[in-house]
Amino acid sequence: MNMTRRAILKGLGAAPFVAATGSLLTATNAEAATIDASQFALTSRTGNSYGQYADLATKLTKVDASAVIADTNRAATRLTSAPSTVDAFAAGFTWESGDQTVDYWIPQGVTTSADAYGNGLYPSGGSNKVVLVSWYFETDPDNDGVDEYPIDKGVRLSFVDMTNASAPTYRHVLLVEPVKTASGEYSFNPVRRHAGGIMWYGNLLYVVDTYKGLRVFDLNTIFQVATAEKDVCGLHTDGQYYGYSYQYVLPQSAAYDNAGKYLRYSAIGLDRASTPDSLVVSEYSVSGTVDYTDGTYNGTGAPTTTPKVVRWNLDYTNRQISSLTASEAVTVAQQKIQGVVSQNSKHYLATSNGSSAGALRTFTSGASTASYVCDLAVGCEDLSFHSSAASGWAYSENVIWNLSEYAGKRYVYAVHADGS
Repeated sequence: MNMTRRAILKGLGAAPFVAATGSLLTATNAEAATIDASQFALTSRTGNSYGQYADLATKLTKVDASAVIADTNRAATRLTSAPSTVDAFAAGFTWESGDQTVDYWIPQGVTTSADAYGNGLYPSGGSNKVVLVSWYFETDPDNDGVDEYPIDKGVRLSFVDMTNASAPTYRHVLLVEPVKTASGEYSFNPVRRHAGGIMWYGNLLYVVDTYKGLRVFDLNTIFQVATAEKDVCGLHTDGQYYGYSYQYVLPQSAAYDNAGKYLRYSAIGLDRASTPDSLVVSEYSVSGTVDYTDGTYNGTGAPTTTPKVVRWNLDYTNRQISSLTASEAVTVAQQKIQGVVSQNSKHYLATSNGSSAGALRTFTSGASTASYVCDLAVGCEDLSFHSSAASGWAYSENVIWNLSEYAGKRYVYAVHADGS
């Protein structure tokens, strides 16, 4: 769910359910309007005060995402029919039993190599078909106010090799932030964020940071670490580096910090249909009014509290944001937006509905309604658009990837974008 951990989880559980195909504020369709985009802006930075990678490359073996994809160690199961409440099913998979049922790791974001490169294959000139999924760690999964798990292990990323669609495999990688210890040694900490949405563009992975903006990770720089310590992250007293028993850690390389009006960075999606390519960010709300008082937001103050979709243009030559001022902003009176992708002025939303089916919805910039497309899984989350024009990994028509978060009901799947 695209929100902030325990407090918002509790709010979701208490929120009344609405119609399975709706998740709307009222019985009518959601309203949408164009607003001034210039009020939303970012500042950019490379790394943090410790440097881009805090010189960890001098201490650790560096690999890239291709090496991780070639070193998968878990087996997913291909879905041959629609799971859960899903309509318009095209393809998908489910996790190994341990990942399917674990209560402290919760899947959230999804993106694919069809986001990374237009032909759908990774790396550039390569042949891998890949899905990436983010998970956040929940220390209190039963929401009773008592932590069942004392160490918040942050965010992990699943690299799923779909090249052989009948037998997908995967490996988890821990996201980390480079730091220095009190004694001046290079180290890293877990990234303790919700990671409700992710977007892969070339070698860069964009991860939403709810109150702050966007974190960026370079998939060409992944470090191998020791695996013997399951509760240690970073430099240990034995002189080894660990990542909570994960063999690979992916360090943050850059960030975009919110600098304009407050924006709740809940989900993110790539738009390859726009000129230039662009990314869009959507806001989650429990009841259709965005809460800007539940955390410490970067920025200059609250804008309208109606949920928004905000766009920034991208530079495909370096895969970075090309202008720090947003190029489009629209409001949509829709509650529980968990995911967003856009195709020019057409926007798709994943909307959740508690223990009932989620829904894929669509609206056009400046229009007055958001219409129902098809049912998604219970506990639906992030979205990723996969064009039929992706020549290396194409479906017969455009599809949109989604995933579901609830233990025992976790699926990663694509649906036909038109709901057919």
